[in-house]
Amino acid sequence: MTKQNSSAARVNGFVLEKIVKADSFGLVIALFVIIGFFSSLNPNYFSDRNFVNILTAASLTGLICVGESMLIIGGYLDLSAGSMAAFAGIASSLLMRAGTSAPVTILTVILVGVLVGCVNAFFITQLRINAFITTLAMQSILRGFAYIISNGEGVLITNQAFLRLGTYRFFGLRYLSLPIVFMLLVFLIFGIVMNKMRFGREVYVVGGNSAAARLAGISTKATAYKLFIIMGVLASAGGMILAARMNTGQPQACIGLEFDGITAAILGGVALSGGIGSIFSSFIGLFILQCFNNGLVMLNVQQFWQNVAKGSLLLVALSFDYLRSRKKIKG
Repeated sequence: MTKQNSSAARVNGFVLEKIVKADSFGLVIALFVIIGFFSSLNPNYFSDRNFVNILTAASLTGLICVGESMLIIGGYLDLSAGSMAAFAGIASSLLMRAGTSAPVTILTVILVGVLVGCVNAFFITQLRINAFITTLAMQSILRGFAYIISNGEGVLITNQAFLRLGTYRFFGLRYLSLPIVFMLLVFLIFGIVMNKMRFGREVYVVGGNSAAARLAGISTKATAYKLFIIMGVLASAGGMILAARMNTGQPQACIGLEFDGITAAILGGVALSGGIGSIFSSFIGLFILQCFNNGLVMLNVQQFWQNVAKGSLLLVALSFDYLRSRKKIKG
């Protein structure tokens, strides 16, 4: 009993050391530099309308960013989130075409996300298959099913109650649309969870030192299941909200979405080695990414060059992660 208490004390000390996190001040400076750079090239960049566009675009990536941030902090990764979002959009569209009500459709698709999260966690924790390989396979499976059940075509949504997921505005304000408010709430809720609640502390310990987690009586398998279920639910919700915004479910939607979420998390200071990062810093990383992407669009940069720029940004983020890891080792 004394040994367990001693282990728990060491775990608490470990969490206090690791839980916070990235240099948020540096991230804010980087964000303002990006905004200033693109504003100097296009006066319309720094405008209320464009700010709403950035927030709206961030509403989907933000959900994936939260899930990926928690997974990476916990020592995992999910490459199937984009395919899960696309499948959710198609599944919800087809369910409503068959006459299912909006609430039942939403609940059903969310449960599918839970199931996918459980399947991912099962193969990773029970069969000990690498998370990268497991979720890469799931990415292909879900994308394939999205094409199969839709015959490779978009599915129109006519259910007005469901469409309000993408169009409803609180108090009639553009910057308080349901997708934006939902994304902000998700960041707030899981930011509090990761900083203040026991589950959050367990995630940090499992990702930073799984042996210490087991000594402290933390179930690494249960933690993995919870993390992948959260990712599945967020991806499902994001996919449905996107489908509502577009008035259609598209099997080819959200390609590369998981990489945007991972990029935002790493830009926000989440370490790929696990155990280090902050949901609130990931929020800043998300806006660095979205402001960068939006700036490229505003400058009419060709899509091919946008892909090159986004890939380069990911390499920059990975380079900073590497330098942070080296600094941590030397320290």
